[in-house]
Amino acid sequence: MPDFSLWMHTPYDWTLLFVCALLIGMSKTGIQGITMLAIPLMAVNFGAKPSTGLILPMLCFSDLIAVFYYRRTAEWKYVFKLLPAAIAGFFVAIAIDKLIPADEFRRLMAICIFSGLAVMFWTGKEGHGNKMVTAWWYAPLFGLMGGFTTMIGNAAGPVMSVYLLSMRLPKYSFVGTSAWFFLAVNYLKLPLQLFVWDNITLTTVALNALAVPFMIIGAVAGIYFVKKIPEKSYRAFIITVTILSTLMLLF
Repeated sequence: MPDFSLWMHTPYDWTLLFVCALLIGMSKTGIQGITMLAIPLMAVNFGAKPSTGLILPMLCFSDLIAVFYYRRTAEWKYVFKLLPAAIAGFFVAIAIDKLIPADEFRRLMAICIFSGLAVMFWTGKEGHGNKMVTAWWYAPLFGLMGGFTTMIGNAAGPVMSVYLLSMRLPKYSFVGTSAWFFLAVNYLKLPLQLFVWDNITLTTVALNALAVPFMIIGAVAGIYFVKKIPEKSYRAFIITVTILSTLMLLF
């Protein structure tokens, strides 16, 4: 029998779990990066590394919803460019796990994301954009950062947002490409979380099952949001959420 008392001690713990599930559902179907408003709180409340085992099954379930709805809008060339380096990033994170205390993980995530933001704004400058985004190292760099941040804290959303924004994808291609990339990444991570970090248990899976209705509600809200928001406003929204959510990792 799952022992919820190992995780849930107050009403705040339950509220945080369900809010996180809601935001994950919204993020996967279009409000990219908004999950990061909850992930830092989950890391603070439950521990940086333990929280990844609680969140990952929610991500995997929500990925299926997103891929089902946006299955025809992905730009596959970007997925294939990112994926090999992202897998390498998993193992970089595992190696660093042995060297760096868990409390430093949030700072590492923030550094990776802010580095990505700096690159994105640089590529947006006239005369710099085309050169940098087409360089051979550009996609692997973001793939490596994405794999690293997703492994240490399920926090690759902002990194991938920065990369896909720099590719200037339309909103539906943006969401569809992100959905397929994260479906692959999150399911590839499962064996590592289960057998290397051992932070997915019967209890965390049971907690995820209780959160399923909130993930579905969030997914429907995300789909509605993407339909209603104009292209230009969508890009500005994603940038704003990415900056705010990354700042939260530092406090």
